[in-house]
Amino acid sequence: MEFKIGRPESVTGRLDKEIRCYDFLDNLDIEYQRVDHEAADTMEICEEIDKTLGAVICKNLFLCNRQQTAFYLLMIPADKVFKTKDISAQIGSSRLSFATSEHMEKYLDITPGSVSVLGLMNDTENAVTLLIDNDVLKDEYFGCHPCINTSSLKIKTDDLINTIIPALKHNPVIVML
Repeated sequence: MEFKIGRPESVTGRLDKEIRCYDFLDNLDIEYQRVDHEAADTMEICEEIDKTLGAVICKNLFLCNRQQTAFYLLMIPADKVFKTKDISAQIGSSRLSFATSEHMEKYLDITPGSVSVLGLMNDTENAVTLLIDNDVLKDEYFGCHPCINTSSLKIKTDDLINTIIPALKHNPVIVML
């Protein structure tokens, strides 16, 4: 695992959705660091990535209501436990559950394990509501995937709030879990 500044030098073997993330960040003049790694599908791998990046990768959960008519992307610190009742009351939506992989691909062009706030660039209809736990905003940096779980990015939280989210055109709802 090697710490790099900015986008990969070569796009060979990389998915279009990953490259679109780098294009999006570069067009906004956002500085970011990157680590390429094996698929981040265990806590041990995630801990190693966090250590290399020097930032904790947020847990990003793609949720929906029982009717599957309202969709939410929740950003919470990796060590925080998600309880549906705590968030349901705050957003006025009962019976939240995890959305299907089909909905994830339809709205965010992301597969399970790769959910990221950057996927909202693919939600041009604003079908997904962005929920951010207030503790995510307390750290100087946050970590996320560039829509694929074999790379991770370190980005300033100020850039997320002041530049990235406005460019995504998704007004966040701040929640406390």
